[in-house]
Parts: sequence; C-alpha cells; structure tokens
Amino acid sequence: MQILTRHGIDAKEVTLTPLSGGSISPVWKAGTTEGDYLVKIGEVPAMLEKEAEGLQAIASAEAIPVPHIYGSGTIGEEKAESLAYIVMSYVQGSEAPNTAERLGRGVAGLHARTTGRFGYGADNYIGRLSQPNAWTDNWVAFLRTHRLGHQLELAIAGGHMTGERRERMERLLDRLDQWIPTHPSPSLLHGDLWRGNWIVGPGGQPYLIDPAVYYGDAEMELAFTELFSGFPERFYEAYREVRPFDQQRYAERRPLYQLYYLLVHLNHFGESYGPAVDRVLARYAG
Repeated sequence: MQILTRHGIDAKEVTLTPLSGGSISPVWKAGTTEGDYLVKIGEVPAMLEKEAEGLQAIASAEAIPVPHIYGSGTIGEEKAESLAYIVMSYVQGSEAPNTAERLGRGVAGLHARTTGRFGYGADNYIGRLSQPNAWTDNWVAFLRTHRLGHQLELAIAGGHMTGERRERMERLLDRLDQWIPTHPSPSLLHGDLWRGNWIVGPGGQPYLIDPAVYYGDAEMELAFTELFSGFPERFYEAYREVRPFDQQRYAERRPLYQLYYLLVHLNHFGESYGPAVDRVLARYAG
C-alpha cells in the first residue's frame, strides 16, 4: 500500500479492514507483517493536516496519550482528484477499573498547559465546519466572535437562524459578559471532547483522538462532556482533584458553553437540534 511505504512501513502484505466511527473521513485498520496501523482518508487536505497538528499539540502537553502519527500527506496525481491521509498507530484495549480516573486526570493535565491569550493562531475544523482561532486577549470577545458568532453566521447561511431565534441569539451575544469571565486561564483544549473522541488502549489507558484544539476556558470543555453524557462521575471527581473550580459558577454558565456545540450540531445535522438551542436562548435571552 503506497501510503504506508511512504512512511517506512513494510506494506508487501496488507489486510485492510474498514472501521466504524469515521462519519466524516473513512478509516481503515491496515494489518501488516510489522503490526497494525490506522489509516484515515479525507477529501479536504487541510482538515486532516489540522487534525494531525492538533494531535501533536496534545502530545506535546505530555498529559494524556494520543495515537502516534507516522505521517500524513496527499495521494493522487491530479490536484483536483487528490485525497488527504493520515497514518497513525492502531490503538486497542479494554477499559480498566481506573480508566475514568486516568482520563479525568489526563484532561486536567492537558488543561494545565496554558498560554497568555485565547485562540490558536491557525484556524482548524470542528467536524466539517471551519473553526476560526485568531489570537484574542479577551475570552468574552473570543467566544462572541470566533465561537458563537461564527456559528451564528453559518446558521443564518444555512437557514437555521431566523425570526425569534435569531433575535434572541443576537441579544445573547450582546450580554455575554453578564455570565462569562473576561480573563479565565487560557487552557489547551481538545476542543471536541465527546464520548466518541476518546478511546481505550492497552492496560485501560485512555487516548484522545479527533481534536479541534485551541486555548480557551477549561469549563468550555467540561460543559461539552456533560452535553451528551458518556463520561462517568469518576472522570469528574478525578479532574477536580487535580484542577478544582467553582462548581456553582460553572453551573450558571454551563448551558452557554454547551450552546456552541449545539449550534455546531444544528449546522451539521439540521433542525433536530433547534429545540435545544431555543431552550438555552430562552433561558439567557428570553
């Protein structure tokens, strides 16, 4: 297989097995005489390039593992027909009694990697949607412009933001500083941390995958983990043991942080997420 040999992997005998979970980019397990690898293919080269960069950023924090990246690039002679790819280690294992605890401590360790501003400099993707990351000194301004405001623009273009919903959304953006702090610590975030984006490796060790990294308020990440469940209570206990925070204030703004991900899902999947968006807007901008 040409993709593997490019990166020094003996691919004379390869068995390809399609894997579930690759809703945006198809994923295969490539079995070789040297071991198993994961190959992800995509039609948008920049999307997989940003994924690889995000995994490397998380790895550099040395808090929680990610699959090893052997290489990435494009295949296809004609630029218009070329496909992007990433070759990674194939990670597989079973949960252990302390997997949730290790996940919580690992995510807390990731959030301990901080910088002086919000954003990431380079834009990336959340799912198929663009995610702007211009460096910003004020968290409220970053959340208003580059998270909620950007998704608002996409929703307007897609016909998902009209009438009262749009009016409430615009009022909310004007009032964000009533609930959101202007200068929390800018933590390195996975950016898209739901149950499908962490996996278990050997010995029950949790690994993070499919990131949309940037520096932001760590509570934004925690809020998303609670939106669709999938994280056991021991995860949160272990996180708080490493990084305590004001749970009452977090509870007051949690739905606002979840609104970003609800808008992402609205723009991805349509009106089935509209009622959840409306409930948050009614609470804060009714």
